[in-house]
Amino acid sequence: MHKRILPIATAAFLFSLIIAGCTKLDTTDIGSDLLPAVDNVNTFDTILTINTSQGVFLDSTKVANTDDQVLGKISNDPLFGTTTAGIYAQFKPTFFPYYYGSAKDTIIGFDSVVLCLSYKGFWGDSITQPLKLEVRQVPLNAGGLWDSLYQSKPVTYVPGGVTGGVGPLLGSTVVDFNSIGNYIKYSNGKDSVKNQIRIKLSPSAYASALYTQDSVGNHTFRSDSIYKLFDNGLAITATSGNGLLYTNLTDSSSKLEIHFRRKNGGLPDTTFSAFQIYTAFGSSISPSATVDNIVRNRPAQVANPPAGELYLQATPGTYVNLDIPALSTLSNRIIHRAEIIVEQIPFSQPSDTYFSAPNFLYLDLQDTGATKWKPIYFDLNPAGGYDPDFKVNSYFPSAGIDFAYFGGFVRDKTDLFGTPIKFYNFNISRYVQQIVTKHTNNYRLRMYAPYDIVYPQYAADLIPFNNRLAKGRVKIGSGSNPNYKMRLRIVYSKL
Repeated sequence: MHKRILPIATAAFLFSLIIAGCTKLDTTDIGSDLLPAVDNVNTFDTILTINTSQGVFLDSTKVANTDDQVLGKISNDPLFGTTTAGIYAQFKPTFFPYYYGSAKDTIIGFDSVVLCLSYKGFWGDSITQPLKLEVRQVPLNAGGLWDSLYQSKPVTYVPGGVTGGVGPLLGSTVVDFNSIGNYIKYSNGKDSVKNQIRIKLSPSAYASALYTQDSVGNHTFRSDSIYKLFDNGLAITATSGNGLLYTNLTDSSSKLEIHFRRKNGGLPDTTFSAFQIYTAFGSSISPSATVDNIVRNRPAQVANPPAGELYLQATPGTYVNLDIPALSTLSNRIIHRAEIIVEQIPFSQPSDTYFSAPNFLYLDLQDTGATKWKPIYFDLNPAGGYDPDFKVNSYFPSAGIDFAYFGGFVRDKTDLFGTPIKFYNFNISRYVQQIVTKHTNNYRLRMYAPYDIVYPQYAADLIPFNNRLAKGRVKIGSGSNPNYKMRLRIVYSKL
């Protein structure tokens, strides 16, 4: 599954044009529409109180083997505690019967086996605490086979229920983020690569065992089912560090390189072959099983925050409930703007820099008297018809969310004390207009930083969102905070 990462530059550029080109504008923070000035004669504004409460997801997010995977260890986030992220993956031959090199090669021996992971980015502290990775083998007795042909696994899953590396240590490395973009030469200087993490595996513990699997009488590589009995996957975990890196297992630079010596009608030569993450169905080879296991260990204040505080953490993470009771009794009027304002409570530097706020937040509605949720009416994308009740149109905009209109993306401002902070806005003007004009239901709202959005009462499809998995966290003001109050601001005219 490919994530839709939409730039926020469009919204920022649009906002700057509006401010530069108009003088009779109200000081709305979203800036996607022209608003009449609040003069308290024709146009007014009001602030409605938002009642808020904290929630923590019992997360069942599933990560496809084609998605970017997260790997690492956050050992010291003073606000949100620790996070460990490990990858369990089956690198295998992609054709059977398998052979090394060319079909007529005579294999003399193995030189080395190197696990290679593509590098797709980092979040956290890459300076003060090095990230150390270890590779271990998942033994067959750790819960048996866990092939993804039969089921996908959530981020809470670990093969056999084991929470760490499950077999003998095969190899380790310390990731050097300063040089990861430089070219690395290998295969006696004949090949080079950059943005790749390379972990050499033990010659005695793994390479020699792999070499003997295709010997006479063994023939492990002649059968997919036999091969899986030998190699139930590799566990890649972090033992130290203070951040998360991203890799894509189906990228061409992610593979298990087998460097071997061969003879093909001439002098011995050294070359390599590669095992990969196999994704195809309908062949004699079953797809490679992959799991991205993420464990959060949060301090008590995240689930039960002090008065005035709320905690938002990207998937697998937390959420906030919002109730706006005054909307139910608001008289009919013309709504020019109704926007929810969300402000960060600054904590400390460099902590808030290392562990930055989520790029995007999302807002949806809780169905009346139910435990299910649905998209907010009208405002996700006013240009595209959609029906959150799924009676006429699709329940979600086919063109996706119009962030330039709806908001929800992270922005910068300075608070009352001169401290730089992050903030978010949500434009819910059309939703509020329906409530005050047609007396439609005033739903409870839910705010969170998703990786995917799913409404299982309508479909099992995952709607890709704009956040990376596990990236982003922020402490925000609740509806009762005196300095960073979450609030609904309405700009309106009387009828």
